[in-house]
Amino acid sequence: MQSVEDTIGVAGLRFFGKMSASISHEIKNVLAIINENAGLLKDYTLMVEKGLELNPHQVGAKADKITAQVARADAIIKKMNLFAHSIDQDRQKTDLNATLKLMIALAERLAAIKSIKLELSAVSESVSITTAPFILENLIWLCLEFALDQMEEESVLKLGCAKTEKGALIRFEQPGQFSGELAAGFPDDAAASLASALQADLLADTESGELVITLPDEMQ
Repeated sequence: MQSVEDTIGVAGLRFFGKMSASISHEIKNVLAIINENAGLLKDYTLMVEKGLELNPHQVGAKADKITAQVARADAIIKKMNLFAHSIDQDRQKTDLNATLKLMIALAERLAAIKSIKLELSAVSESVSITTAPFILENLIWLCLEFALDQMEEESVLKLGCAKTEKGALIRFEQPGQFSGELAAGFPDDAAASLASALQADLLADTESGELVITLPDEMQ
């Protein structure tokens, strides 16, 4: 039987691997588009060498597409960098709105495959706690996986956070989503172990149709 530490370690490796695979897939898509447009620019060069007229607007349009994809790649790398650095410290002051924004960015491609949109609920206040960022991101990901598996296509899943008297909570909102039978399967061992490590409570609320993570103000 696996220990809690082993369960957390295995879950963390799977999470890191899945995110790395997703990010690398995004980068490959960007490179494919850049390569395609570079090939077209090469074709234009061959046309000129053969004495054919070249439309400067076509060249400019292809150059603009390449520039746009470079900017897209830069955004993906910044996202990857933020994610990679979340494992730098065992615990640190963590902005939950920023964490949710990052997790939405990491998961949106996988959600889009299921035709589901992820949204960050309106931010009304700064919500920060001292916690283990990578473990929290891992738990958020498992909650996202569970929620996405239960949702219909063209649905919207909202993520939000709020302060509480003793810390903060994170909500995954999709009204009426979780039946008692479905909620009974969550959390699994990995999610429960991660929640325990964070000293957090994890609830699948069958009445409100929400998943809720309740976190202490300062992880001990």
